[in-house]
Amino acid sequence: MTLTFDDAGPLEDRPLPIDRTPTPGDRVFRTLAVSAGLVSFFIIVIALVMLTIRSWPAIRPNGLGFVTKGIWAPGTGKFGILGLLTGTILIAVLALAIAFPLAFCTALFINEYAPRRLRTTLTYAVDFMAALPSLIVGLWGFFVLQKPLKGVSKWLADNLSVVPIFKHSKDYSQSLFIASVAVAIMVLPIVTAVMREIFARAPRDVCEAALALGGTRWGMIRDAILPFGKSGMAGAALLGLGRALGETIAVSLILTLVYEPKLGVLSQGGGSVAANIALRFAESKLSDQALLGSGLGLFIVTLLTNLAAQRVVQRSRLA
Repeated sequence: MTLTFDDAGPLEDRPLPIDRTPTPGDRVFRTLAVSAGLVSFFIIVIALVMLTIRSWPAIRPNGLGFVTKGIWAPGTGKFGILGLLTGTILIAVLALAIAFPLAFCTALFINEYAPRRLRTTLTYAVDFMAALPSLIVGLWGFFVLQKPLKGVSKWLADNLSVVPIFKHSKDYSQSLFIASVAVAIMVLPIVTAVMREIFARAPRDVCEAALALGGTRWGMIRDAILPFGKSGMAGAALLGLGRALGETIAVSLILTLVYEPKLGVLSQGGGSVAANIALRFAESKLSDQALLGSGLGLFIVTLLTNLAAQRVVQRSRLA
């Protein structure tokens, strides 16, 4: 074999230079990717600007009170969405608190404990739950869940009344708690499906090595699967939270709208931005402008939630 030398040594021992000139396919893909990102960004900006402009006639007379008061009086032009925002956040957080542990256990059971045949059946069942219309869940929550959840509400009030949100009430029907359970049923399959996919992508060689060394199945899950999937679990939780913030039909069917801010989730009545928009739309021009203003508030809360989700997922990946 003949080697060719230059001042730096044999040419065969040096890596070949990489041609970084983009191909036509690279240029097309880059253009499409950048265009899609810009379109998404401009849609968000346009929605934010449109909501601000259309709702400004209702926001301007009320000033800061639009977000610090709980009132809805179209006849006098006084609006305040504090109660609606408070109820929206309470419903979403409580629904996630109910759905996340169930989704976590269900995803682990499907991936690690269920027999193969049952695993397939459960996967289809979870996907089917995700396809249920919110109207069906809302009707089910109103006609079926009300009675049993009244007993649960009373038990919570009797045993956890030291927590402000679980204080006693005269009537436990059509409450934020019942609406939260209905929303949790809708969030559950989405969070379960995401976590199941994350757990399924854990490196199986590491899992099998942990079992081969004599570890228990739970020990393998704790030391191999959960560290791998923690960023996906955080993302699934915040995806469910974003889904719960915007739920409309199920909440509007169950809740009796109350515009004053309230922290008690067991008493009758409560507020939700999405439910109020669905129920009060087209009452009057000024009311429509106030509804758009409340939609703007929900839009900002959802946007901040998504930004926080990205931050949490990034930090969990680095930890």
